[in-house]
Amino acid sequence: MDESLLRSLTPGVLGILVRRGADFAAAEDAVQDALVEAVRAWPADPPRDPKGWLVTVAWRRFLDATRADAARRRREDLVDEEPPPGPAPAADDTLQLYFLCAHPSLTPSSAVALTLRAVGGLTTRQIAQAYLVPEATMAQRISRAKRTVSGVRFDRPGDVATVLRVLYLVFNEGYSGDVDLAAEAVRLTRRLAASIDHPEVAGLLALMLLHHARRAARTAPDGGLVPLAGQDRGRWDTGAIAEGIGVLQAALARDRLGEFQVQAAIAALHADAPTAEETDWVQIVEWYDELVRLTGSPVVRLNRAVAVGEADGPRAGLAALAALDAALPRHAAVAAYLHERDGDLPTAARLYAEAARKAPNLAERNHLTLQAARLNVRLGR
Repeated sequence: MDESLLRSLTPGVLGILVRRGADFAAAEDAVQDALVEAVRAWPADPPRDPKGWLVTVAWRRFLDATRADAARRRREDLVDEEPPPGPAPAADDTLQLYFLCAHPSLTPSSAVALTLRAVGGLTTRQIAQAYLVPEATMAQRISRAKRTVSGVRFDRPGDVATVLRVLYLVFNEGYSGDVDLAAEAVRLTRRLAASIDHPEVAGLLALMLLHHARRAARTAPDGGLVPLAGQDRGRWDTGAIAEGIGVLQAALARDRLGEFQVQAAIAALHADAPTAEETDWVQIVEWYDELVRLTGSPVVRLNRAVAVGEADGPRAGLAALAALDAALPRHAAVAAYLHERDGDLPTAARLYAEAARKAPNLAERNHLTLQAARLNVRLGR
């Protein structure tokens, strides 16, 4: 990779975006994103026209960011702050759009991707990260979905399962940093629960409430991430926790178990522990076993490895981790944590640094970098 070439092209690309109508700050962000993508993609597939490639990718990033910002502003008009508990009106135009985008002519995965892009305000990159696929693959999937529904009537709403998947992914994206997005997902799930008697809708609402209850404790005053074990539990929203556990218990009593109810049960065990040391990890592993049975998800198996490491010791966790693909997102971070608990600090420091390089966002990258630095200081490096 010729870094001098990238530096020489940057001013020209920035100027083109500004002339096309981008404000300077947004254009700078878009160009930086394009440069990062160039560093990743060019060694394997160098473009014939480097400047044209950068302009195209940067402009696409600018448009994605602009659309996401517009969608966020629309949400902020709807959501002033965390929705209050209690009954909610059944009718909601946004929720109706979610159902309409989940059209029966689409596969569930395509319907989710289209809804996240068209209604949820997520960028193609964010959706691709959620589905663990390349951005180009997700862009093609969304384009195909748009072509599929371009000639159909939106008079047949999609199924509840697809809408739940969309709401879950929107909440997860918000929970990773954009609080208003998470609050909007809670609001819509409340409305859905008020209009549909379905245990998995209740399970998803309980899961959101239990996770959202910890939002105030998830970041330090300097903006850094605070892991669950290090959070000040006095800052957790006890009202949201109580409501979430109540909703979950009512759903579990119906004996129609689904993945959102299982995830909520795991979150409830974390919320119920007075301290991190008193967490019932044995029961959490049992719930993860159930979740693996329901989903077969490699990400669930990764999280299960952490729980096994807490319940049965770090070497048991590492044994569970060894069966998983090392290319999984956050695999290196989990391995680093388990190696540190097992006393292998050099390996843990190396893996924390590797995980930082692969981190999907700045906050996570900074946190993992600090973990690597902490261990290197202890090792006298």
